[in-house]
Amino acid sequence: MNKTEAEIQRLNAAMKETSDKRLYERYLAVRLRLEGLSFNEIARSLGRVRQTISRYWKDYQEQGIKGLEMDHSPGQPPILSEEQRQQLATMLEQQQPADVGFEARYTWTLPLIANGMSRSSARP
Repeated sequence: MNKTEAEIQRLNAAMKETSDKRLYERYLAVRLRLEGLSFNEIARSLGRVRQTISRYWKDYQEQGIKGLEMDHSPGQPPILSEEQRQQLATMLEQQQPADVGFEARYTWTLPLIANGMSRSSARP
């Protein structure tokens, strides 16, 4: 077994062990590169841009499989401030939709919550 085959086996094992879709995709991209596909071919098959695949490959070349692991992604910043979140929680806990002007509504739904927030100026 040559070095490339051993690396592919390690990647296959890592792919089986992870439940993270993004990490799985990184492992797959590197495996496909080791199998001889170009960055463009891999990018097309995974629905990514060539630069993303190139970055995965660079990270792998520099740090091995560990280089493909991701730091925690904080996600998108909150839309509501802490005060607005508190106002929303209070509205949902203490009022029914009819209390804030919705006709004959006794259960909050997402569209009603959004509308209620804009009515009470809880949105930024």
